[in-house]
Amino acid sequence: MQILKNNKPNILVVGDLMIDHYLWGSCERISPEAPVQVVDIAKETTVLGGAGNVISNLNALGAKVSVGSVIGDDANGAELIEMLQSIGVDTKNIFLQKNRKTSKKSRVIAVSQQILRYDKESKEKIEASSVDAIMNALNNTISNFDIVILSDYGKGVLTDDLCQRIIRLANANNVRVLVDPKGSDFTKYKGAYLLTPNKKEAIIATGIEIKDEKSLEKALLQLKTECDLGISLITLSEDGIATYDNELKVFPTVAKEVFDVTGAGDTVIASIAFALSAGKNIEESAKFANLAAGVVVGKIGSATVSIAEIEEYEATLHKSTSDAHIKSFEDINAIVSRYRSNGKKIVFTNGCFDILHVGHVKYLQIAKSFGDILIVGLNSDESVSRLKGPTRPVNIAEDRAYLLAALEAVDFVVPFTEDTPYELIKMIQPDVLVKGGDYEGKEVVGTEFAGKLKLVDFVDGKSTTKTIEKIQGSTC
Repeated sequence: MQILKNNKPNILVVGDLMIDHYLWGSCERISPEAPVQVVDIAKETTVLGGAGNVISNLNALGAKVSVGSVIGDDANGAELIEMLQSIGVDTKNIFLQKNRKTSKKSRVIAVSQQILRYDKESKEKIEASSVDAIMNALNNTISNFDIVILSDYGKGVLTDDLCQRIIRLANANNVRVLVDPKGSDFTKYKGAYLLTPNKKEAIIATGIEIKDEKSLEKALLQLKTECDLGISLITLSEDGIATYDNELKVFPTVAKEVFDVTGAGDTVIASIAFALSAGKNIEESAKFANLAAGVVVGKIGSATVSIAEIEEYEATLHKSTSDAHIKSFEDINAIVSRYRSNGKKIVFTNGCFDILHVGHVKYLQIAKSFGDILIVGLNSDESVSRLKGPTRPVNIAEDRAYLLAALEAVDFVVPFTEDTPYELIKMIQPDVLVKGGDYEGKEVVGTEFAGKLKLVDFVDGKSTTKTIEKIQGSTC
């Protein structure tokens, strides 16, 4: 994940831009003029839609994004460009076309229910002069990009001619093209590196009913052959992502909770492009995309995901290395904020955990049962020496942290240098603070910052001190 954190690719997105407009309100009466609901609008929000959602996802991951498109010379177009520029997107390759309407989809929502949607847009193909304008802009700049994404929403920007000209130009400059396709004929994208159709789109395009691995492989191979793809790929919703290079491979989804699949396809193509640009192969990229999609479908509405969120999500799945669970003060502060904003209950405990034993493990398992996320504060070597004496710790902090982070019950480990975790507890402000049963009747540091205190009895006869005494007394 570290290589992706440091990845700042330059990615071009060409496709159908639109504004998603939401009117939020309440409904308490029926109109006297007609049998329709009357919605009292309380607020309005707008987000980037269509290819703009791919751009938003790339931006959240940390990519430098440029966009190529055609919109109308209208108020919605001006608003759209302003929205893109506000997140640092290069918009110089967006061209205006007279008599074309910039896409804006407005949704009226009352009590979390969509009542109505109305659209203002043009869906006819862009003019040949607009195609030429985009290509003239790209002819001298295509080699500046690590990857090109064609995001087709069927609104007329990605004509057959434009797709083929971009793909030929990119291939001539060794720039891979990824396509989120639309329609029943994918040959317009012939020569692209890969397409990202979902299962339904792939069935329509190939005429193959995908119902098992055999038919899935047949559809993938047909797409690869007919469209001359580098890699053939189909997204399978809750079943993950399937790819075909020399053989069929299926990468299962890792979503824990699914609230809304809106925009998940945009997240998949954005995250695959991001990972490929960092030198990851298609297998690693597909796994990364599954993680990103797992985060996004756990959110409401079209959403984006950051590298930090993916890393945290992977940590909760315990599919990552122990290193990913060891955090600094700064890291854990941001992590706690994100989890708390999602309604997660934070549990904190601390200790030296010098020689890890069954008593530690059972204690930590009980601590985790009090909430959703368990954070363990770990005394530094110097701190342990001050508390336990000059012969301790037996194991250095790096080793102790790594072993703790490998435990299923532990989500994150945060080393601290002070004798007590006062500052760490003050920063985290856990919902539950857990300490050993030997603190019964004693003052516990940091309780003023915690929601509640829980005391957990230790396992009789299990301690680091007893383990050391047994080792020292052994004649073996």
